Amino acid sequence: MEMTLLWSISLVLAFSILVLLLCYRFRIPEVIGLLLTGVIAGPSVLGIFANTHEIDYIAEIGVVLLLFTIGMEFSFKSLLQVKKEFFVGGTLQVLFTFTAALVLSVLLGLSLNTAILIGFLIALSSTAIVLRLLQENDELGTPHGRIILGILIFQDVIAVPMMLVIPFLTGSAGNLLETIPLLIFEILAMIALVVVGTAWIVPKVLHRVARTRSQELFLLSVAVIGLAMAWLTSSIGMSMALGAFLAGLIISESKFSHQALGNILPFRYVFTSIFFVSIGMLLDIGYLISHPALILAAVVAVLLIKAVVGGATTLILGYPMRTVVLVGLALSQVGEFSFILSRIGLNGGLLSPEIYQFFLATSILTMGVSPFLMGASPFISDLLCRLPLPARLKSDRCGPEAVRDAVRDHIVIIGYGLNGRNLSRAAKSAKVPYIIIEMNPDTVAKEAARGEPIHYGDATNSLILEHANVGEARVVVIAISDAAATRRIITAIRQINPRVRIIVRTRYLSEMKPLYALGASEVIPEEFETSVEIFARVLRSYLVPRDSIDQLTAELRSENYEVLRCPTRGYALSDLNVPLSNVEIATVQVREDAPASGKSIKDVELRRKYGVTILMVQRDSKPVYNPDADTKLLPGDTLYLFGNPEKLSGAVRLFSAEKPVS
Repeated sequence: MEMTLLWSISLVLAFSILVLLLCYRFRIPEVIGLLLTGVIAGPSVLGIFANTHEIDYIAEIGVVLLLFTIGMEFSFKSLLQVKKEFFVGGTLQVLFTFTAALVLSVLLGLSLNTAILIGFLIALSSTAIVLRLLQENDELGTPHGRIILGILIFQDVIAVPMMLVIPFLTGSAGNLLETIPLLIFEILAMIALVVVGTAWIVPKVLHRVARTRSQELFLLSVAVIGLAMAWLTSSIGMSMALGAFLAGLIISESKFSHQALGNILPFRYVFTSIFFVSIGMLLDIGYLISHPALILAAVVAVLLIKAVVGGATTLILGYPMRTVVLVGLALSQVGEFSFILSRIGLNGGLLSPEIYQFFLATSILTMGVSPFLMGASPFISDLLCRLPLPARLKSDRCGPEAVRDAVRDHIVIIGYGLNGRNLSRAAKSAKVPYIIIEMNPDTVAKEAARGEPIHYGDATNSLILEHANVGEARVVVIAISDAAATRRIITAIRQINPRVRIIVRTRYLSEMKPLYALGASEVIPEEFETSVEIFARVLRSYLVPRDSIDQLTAELRSENYEVLRCPTRGYALSDLNVPLSNVEIATVQVREDAPASGKSIKDVELRRKYGVTILMVQRDSKPVYNPDADTKLLPGDTLYLFGNPEKLSGAVRLFSAEKPVS
């Protein structure tokens, strides 16, 4: 019996679960597993999808769904955080990569229009792969994470005009010049559609739907908006994927974006899986086996060109060698938008089937290699930094030699994020000398102008540490989000100063043991510190004495949080009695028409009737602690009452317009 399309999709997704389980077992990135699933399920191997039309149909669905979710996650507000990386870094990276690919394609004998398309394809990197890996390694907040994020957002945006340009490339260069006015008109029309949809249409529709409080109706409305935009762009000769992206973008800028994204997000990984599986199915294994040397050469060329361009862009932005290498290798693969553009080019005749297969094989292999390159990038950066490179490339721009001679017995703060800022303020208040090392050149310039002793540099470089006079420092605090860099910094510090106290902030408990082994004096894991602080505040709500709370938290922190890490070992904490679990403190304001208004505390008889005590009266922003019995309670006074919760509820009515309960 012939399998239906639905059965085929179900079978492929079930097969992908098996492949992903194997990938998880051997720690292979999920994207590689999805691509392998598509290759195995495609016509080249098992032939679950042997019909080319079915594969194209699945690929189109995957593209539309993927771009819809990408558009919903994108926000113009997010650009404010990485505006320099977006505008400068993104423009330079795309322009340089496009130019290099264009020139190389022309030299290989391709037509100008096809070479332009190849430039578009190579210029883009994989948002899905790179951001997933950065999130898994908790590196989005690092300097290289910010640069990568800004460039990837720029690529996602620039892919939209690329989609508009490609249909015009199907003609000659002369025809392209003649249709430039039409292209500009279409771009302006798209911008106008986004503005109108964002400002008026979508907010009003979603507002009316949201008033029904129906989750089903809201989800259907979001889906209809996406499908309607995809149909609209397709009906005027553009890509359905472009319409889906614009629909997601319009929704993302509305006040209902979080709710819409929350409804769609559970399906995001299904959409992503369908997309990458469909790409794998399009690959012809026979072509790959027939041209291994040519494809391997193309893979190496793409990786080198994109890594060098990405690194050069980072260098122009003013970052050191380590960040240059991390960014360059992270952006070295071909992205998912490139597959979308290539399909448009294939349908328009710009790419022959053979060139299209060549592109697919090359791109899929670059995506497969990318996770391993990103994993090896710290090691590669270390190797490059050991080469006799110019001092400028090694970020030897930390400050004048006088720093070493001017500061002794100081704190060296590595990283000027939230923790670094707070520590520097505390040190300044206590008049303790300190030096800050930071890798973001914009932050360094801004804070230096304010008089902060901050210096630019990569602290994994021992030369930078020597400039900060680590050899004479009393304490070094490492407050960065990059776990791999933290380990190398500790090693470099210990080589310079074996006696200095090194305090390290880390995100996860698993990092504690290796950091101590490298020479850290104290490691503070945010996971447990958050738990300890929450528990301390819970105990305060139960009115546990402060000294008991301090003793308990000290025990929790002792021996590197061993009590929390190994609760089954039977550690005994201090006996903690909570005899006041049935009392609480309530805050109430005296109303002018309340029964107790204008009366003294003695007249109200709170203790005799309700067993409630007034701890404090706040009047005109002036607190009166332990008020005596003759204190009058005036309208507008804020009272802090202490007692049993049930008794408090009755006493509170004395200060409102309600009749009190005896």
